[in-house]
Amino acid sequence: MLSLQQITYQHPNKELLFSNLNLTVNPHEKIALIGNNGIGKSTLLQLIAGKITPNTGHLQLETVPYYVPQIFGQYNHYTVAEALGVNEKLNALLEILNGNANDEYFENLDNDWTIEQRCLEALDHWQLQDIDLQQPMASLSGGQKTRVFLAGINIHHPQLILLDEPSNHLDADSRQLLYQFIRRTKSTLIVVSHDRQLLNLLDSICELSPQGINLYGGNYDFYTEQKQLAKNALEQDIHNKEKELRKAKEKEREALARQQKQDAKGKKKQEKAGVARIMMNTLRNNAEKSTSKMKDVHAEKVGGVAQELSTLRSQLPDADKMKFGFNHSLLHKGKVLFEAIGLNHRYTQQNLWKENLSFQITSGERIAIKGSNGSGKTTLIHLLLGNLPIYVGQLKITEIKAAYIDQDYSLINPLLTIYEQAQHFNTGTLQEHEVKTRLNRFLFDKEDWEKTCSSLSGGERMRLMLCCLTLGSHAPDLIVLDEPTNNLDIQNIEILTAAINEYEGTLVVVSHDNYFLKQINIQREIKLE
Repeated sequence: MLSLQQITYQHPNKELLFSNLNLTVNPHEKIALIGNNGIGKSTLLQLIAGKITPNTGHLQLETVPYYVPQIFGQYNHYTVAEALGVNEKLNALLEILNGNANDEYFENLDNDWTIEQRCLEALDHWQLQDIDLQQPMASLSGGQKTRVFLAGINIHHPQLILLDEPSNHLDADSRQLLYQFIRRTKSTLIVVSHDRQLLNLLDSICELSPQGINLYGGNYDFYTEQKQLAKNALEQDIHNKEKELRKAKEKEREALARQQKQDAKGKKKQEKAGVARIMMNTLRNNAEKSTSKMKDVHAEKVGGVAQELSTLRSQLPDADKMKFGFNHSLLHKGKVLFEAIGLNHRYTQQNLWKENLSFQITSGERIAIKGSNGSGKTTLIHLLLGNLPIYVGQLKITEIKAAYIDQDYSLINPLLTIYEQAQHFNTGTLQEHEVKTRLNRFLFDKEDWEKTCSSLSGGERMRLMLCCLTLGSHAPDLIVLDEPTNNLDIQNIEILTAAINEYEGTLVVVSHDNYFLKQINIQREIKLE
């Protein structure tokens, strides 16, 4: 079905993205392509789709792939029909039905008399009943654009399908349709995704790294098991190397003490024997040379082991290198923070929710706000945070320290340097060196401190945001996460998960990522309709 041999790709600025990649995909296989952001996953899909060409290597395809991109801005000037590649057929069908028997229209239609019906059925399947085929793509939301391209699969029935982050903009219902399609399709799939529920539906995981592509013959859970085994082995190697380093240093100290003792003893003997001063100097110089040589031998041994240990530690996942260090919230568990009584919100005199909301949120709870796109999840968050007026019902709010973290990590000021941003959250109790130590814990070393926040990736912004939350005199009483995993790769989702699981305050989360919600131990849901 697909064969990549020694594929190398350089950006137009000559920056090498990857080299000598090899991959074989057989008919009907369903594989995931995962790896850190910036490693080249989307570029590799574009190479397979024929959108760009490799610098070197050979790519062999037995069929024309169907490509669902991650970003759709390039299609904004298209109609839905043009984006789906059916515009010419639809125009031809319309002309023929209007009595225009031009040969060109019959040639364009190619006997595909059911094309319009298939398009409407496909849009209906992906819950796009209200979308017109001549509607501009620019008028659609991100989730609707994704579903338009997914509908194209139902229309064209491709043998090879390339999906780049297909669940990114989809709500819970649309995700279930996507999962159902992945389970049932007989087509060959190559999927780039950080949606771990989706990844568990695939046959194998291909991990793209600077070393190439590693294949794991199972779904995401199998992949994590194999990675955990490798991590356990690495941690054991680190433990053994630390033990070896301690022994090497101990031997160095013992050898040095023994040598110093022997030198002192020899000096006493020489003095007692009345050895001439010139001979004493010669013997002392020889002893010093011997001691220096011994020091060099041991220092080389210790340095070599220390370097090996440093190399091993660098191979640990970033989440294992980090120390989060959240301070405790000052609130006791069970204190009522929010009480909604018949709460609703209005846009243009119409209530947002079918039924008024009544609920309590108490200190220490972990709650998910669930609902389809457009159901008002972010609106409810802003009501809780006091950012919107109350039009219907009551909302009693206890005065607390809250942190709102959206998918763009907007609390980070792009005009500040990393160090300045950290200082902005420092309440004045931490000295400069302590702030920089915290930055180091979140993998920002001294080379990073003067970088502007505008240069940071989504994962780096997330890490800096987490670091900032540890700089206050106490942790926020409430952290609100609004689609926090949307722009993160799996490695950074794991970092966020580890940090959130250390946090002991109240958590309110909006997310379609059920795998993430399970990992951060969500206790209950507030459902919006």
